[in-house]
Amino acid sequence: MKLISWNVNGLRAVVKKDFAEIFKELDADVFSIQETKLQEGQIDLELAGYHQYFFYAQKKGYSGTAVFTKQEPISFKQGLDIEEFDDEGRTITLEFPDFYLINSYTPNSQPKLKRIDYRMRYDDALRAYMLKLSADKPVVLCGDLNVAHEEIDLKNPKSNHKNPGFSDQERNKFTELLDSGFIDSFRSLHPDEAKYSWWSYRFNARKNNAGWRIDYFVVSQNGKDLISNADILNDVYGSDHCPIELDLDIKGE
Repeated sequence: MKLISWNVNGLRAVVKKDFAEIFKELDADVFSIQETKLQEGQIDLELAGYHQYFFYAQKKGYSGTAVFTKQEPISFKQGLDIEEFDDEGRTITLEFPDFYLINSYTPNSQPKLKRIDYRMRYDDALRAYMLKLSADKPVVLCGDLNVAHEEIDLKNPKSNHKNPGFSDQERNKFTELLDSGFIDSFRSLHPDEAKYSWWSYRFNARKNNAGWRIDYFVVSQNGKDLISNADILNDVYGSDHCPIELDLDIKGE
């Protein structure tokens, strides 16, 4: 089973580029996106053979998540049942027979970490939710988690220490998530590979590969045996992020 996750930085914008061709070529069973920047009724996507699920932020042109799946899920849930996070359309859960998929657009802590407290509360709420679900069946978390966990996960760690996405607080929360029973799928399969999923639009960052790995597939320990491959598709353009991939060995696939 092939899963793709991609922060598209505006779904309407990427649709005007090569989204249809990229989507068809990747041929994912489940395609999760973040930062749709949409309100209901602002787009009509023709994705033959896919069920479409959206969660919109109340604020126009901001945040938002969506999942497109070939297999109709058992259930679909918007949010974490916590108003301060759900107002921003950040989290979608789809239940499949063998696992739960959570698509998250984790809050950016903002310059000077002015939103770090909100971000910490979100991380705690998401971890608690993941632990609750994983008691039932494996959990796969995907999305833009807005943190580079270790120094290998960004090109310039020393100059970015304490900046949003590489602060001690954010990195420690990600460590806490892994320590509570979850696996960073890409890093577990590629322990020494420096590969990035996001590049600033400034300073020719993508051309120079001065990037960050802030997009993840995180899998609960009880789903470890399902993981067959994880990759970062950094030859795919259209956003300041590139898609990431997780392949699951699901019986019957």
